Amino acid sequence: MKKHPDIALVEMDTVEGVKGESCLLTIHFVVCSFMIAIKREFNDSKSVTDFFNDIYHKLGRKLFMRLFPVILTDNGSEFSNPEAIEFDEDGERRTYVFYCHPSSPNEKGSCEVTHEFLRRIVPQVHSWNPYNQKDINLMMSHIDSYAREKLNDKSPLLLFSMLYGKDIANIFGISCIEPDDINLSQSLISK
Repeated sequence: MKKHPDIALVEMDTVEGVKGESCLLTIHFVVCSFMIAIKREFNDSKSVTDFFNDIYHKLGRKLFMRLFPVILTDNGSEFSNPEAIEFDEDGERRTYVFYCHPSSPNEKGSCEVTHEFLRRIVPQVHSWNPYNQKDINLMMSHIDSYAREKLNDKSPLLLFSMLYGKDIANIFGISCIEPDDINLSQSLISK
């Protein structure tokens, strides 16, 4: 990062509900505070690499590399196969994965701050099992449409769309929610 201070950083994490049940893979685009969340039935490395292989094919090599030049994550077991994320099926490098220091969630603090919005809607002790990907995308659409003071009162979705285009947000299942319709409470997707 010192050699390439302008490179776009992506922070990756897992958000669990009940241990041993389904969970979320969160991908946070730091420069604009935009986050996507992918529901996974199991918290394993295969589900993570499956996501990256799938999105790589949807986006194409050039766009994928533009969106995911560097990924920062923790050393959880679900991220234990960095080569499967860094390289495509043909062995071509598509990104770089780096790990935070152990017990240093502050090193990906931008991601952790956005997780607080998730927890307003689905508290930590609740299971993710009742929710489907459509529910998760709705939740993230509300979070990403919420304007932030640190973004000069713009929303993460607006900034992401300006940088990469609305079509990319749509590929991730995120759509704009009007400011008066934003709901960051448990009533949004309560089950």
